[in-house]
Amino acid sequence: MRSIRAFWCLPLLLLLSAGDGGKYDYDTDLLTPEFHAGRRNALRALMPDSSVAVFFASPVRNRANDVDYDYHPDPNFYYLTGLREPNAVLLVFKEKIAIDTLFTNEILFVQDRNPGAEAWTGRRLGPAGAKSTLKVDRVLSNTTFTGLKIDYKRFRKVFFYPLPTDVRDSEYDKADLYDLVAHVRHSTKGNKNNEELLIDQYMSILRQVKQPEEMVLLRKAIDISCAAHIEMIKALEPGMGEYETQAILEYEFRRRGAEAVGYPSICGGGENSCILHYTTNRKPLTGNNLIVLDAGAEYHGYTADITRTLPVDGKFSDEEKAIYNIVLEAQEAGIALCRPGNDFRAPHKAAVAVIKKRLLELGVIAKEEDFQLYFFHGTSHYLGLDVHDPGMYGRLEAGNVITVEPGIYIPEGSPCDPKWWNIGIRIEDDILITSGAPENLSGSIPKTIPEIETMMKVESYLNRRPDLPKPTGGHSH
Repeated sequence: MRSIRAFWCLPLLLLLSAGDGGKYDYDTDLLTPEFHAGRRNALRALMPDSSVAVFFASPVRNRANDVDYDYHPDPNFYYLTGLREPNAVLLVFKEKIAIDTLFTNEILFVQDRNPGAEAWTGRRLGPAGAKSTLKVDRVLSNTTFTGLKIDYKRFRKVFFYPLPTDVRDSEYDKADLYDLVAHVRHSTKGNKNNEELLIDQYMSILRQVKQPEEMVLLRKAIDISCAAHIEMIKALEPGMGEYETQAILEYEFRRRGAEAVGYPSICGGGENSCILHYTTNRKPLTGNNLIVLDAGAEYHGYTADITRTLPVDGKFSDEEKAIYNIVLEAQEAGIALCRPGNDFRAPHKAAVAVIKKRLLELGVIAKEEDFQLYFFHGTSHYLGLDVHDPGMYGRLEAGNVITVEPGIYIPEGSPCDPKWWNIGIRIEDDILITSGAPENLSGSIPKTIPEIETMMKVESYLNRRPDLPKPTGGHSH
C-alpha cells in the first residue's frame, strides 16, 4: 500500500494545496465562533490583572505501532476555541499586550496546511482557515510559537494545567505538541508566578453552568441516547451476547447522527452487572440474567450518560424486583433534591438514606453502615463535554446538568442470603437544574418495572431484519 502512496494521491495533493480547509465542515449546528469568544471573555473576567492562561490541544494518542486512536479534542481547549485539531496552543491574556509586532489579548497557534499529510489524515484549517472560521483575534502558525518573544515573568500569574507528559515527538514535525510543550516548560521553569490550581477552578466555574447553545447539543446527545436505549429494551432477548447489546446501542447512536460514544459502553450481564465499569462485554446472556446497560452518545463533543437495568428474559424475578424498587426509590429521592441552593451531595445523601433503610428491612444488611458493601460510589457528577464534567461541587445552581445514578451491587459470595447474589442494578438519568423543579432530560426511557416489562414485549425492527443472525436462544417474549 505505501509503495503507491505518492502516485495515487497526486491529484488530491493539487486539490488540497489551495482553498480554505474550514469549508469542509459538513455539520451546520456546531457551536459558533461567538460562543467560543464569549467563553474566552468569561475566562478573562475571572483572571486577575496582568495574567496569561496557556491551553494545549490534546495529544495524538497511539493505539499500537502506526495506528492512533481517533483524535478527541481537549474539552477545555475546544470550549475556548472550537478547534478540533492537534498540535495547537492557545494564549489568553487578561489585557491586550504588545508581543513583538502584535497587540492582542489572544493568540491561537495552529498547524500549517500540508497537502501531503492532509491526503492521509484529513484536511486542516491552517492559520488562514482558522482565522476565518474560528475568528480568534490572532492566529499564527505553530512553527512561530517558539520564536515569539514572550517573557512569562512579566505576568503576575501564568495559568496552565499540568503539562502533558505522554506526548510523542515526531522527527518529521518540529512544531508538534511535544515541541510546543517543551518550549513552555523551558520558558516557565522556576517561574514563581506559575499557577495550576486556579485555572482548574476557573474552568470549573465556567463549564458547570451550561449556556443555551450548549444545552441544544447536550439535549441532542441525550435524545439520541434515549432513542437507542428504548430500541435496546425492545430488542433484548436471551441468547444475545453482551457485545450484541453494545452493538445495538452504538449502532443506534451512529444511525441518529452521533459521532462517537461519550465513554466505553458498559453492558454487564449476570455476575458482570455487579462490576461498575465493566467493558469487556463478551458474556452470552441467559434468561435468568439481569443486564446493566450504561451507555451514552456523544454529539459535537457533548455526551449523555444513561443507565438502565433490564431482565434478559423480559421478566424480573421477585428478588430482582425487590432490589430494583429500592434503587428506583433512591433515585427518585435524589432527583427530588436537584434544586438550586441545595448542596451538591444532597441527592446522594437522600439516595443513601433510602438504600440503608430498605436493605435493612430486606435483611440484606444487619446494620446501617453495611450498606457500603453494596453501594460504594457517588450518586451524581456534572455532565457536558466530559462525561465527568468539571464543577465546583458546592451548591447546585440553575444551568447545572448532573446525573443521578444510585445502584446496588451484590456479587456472589457477599455476606447475605445467596438468593441476592449476582443482582446488580443501577438506574441513571441526566438532570437539568432549573430555577424550579428539576428536568429529567432522559426521562423518556421506561424505568419502572411495569413500564420495562411492557416495552420488552414490543418487537424491535432489529429482531425482524433478515440480514441479522438470530441469537441461539430465540425470542422469549
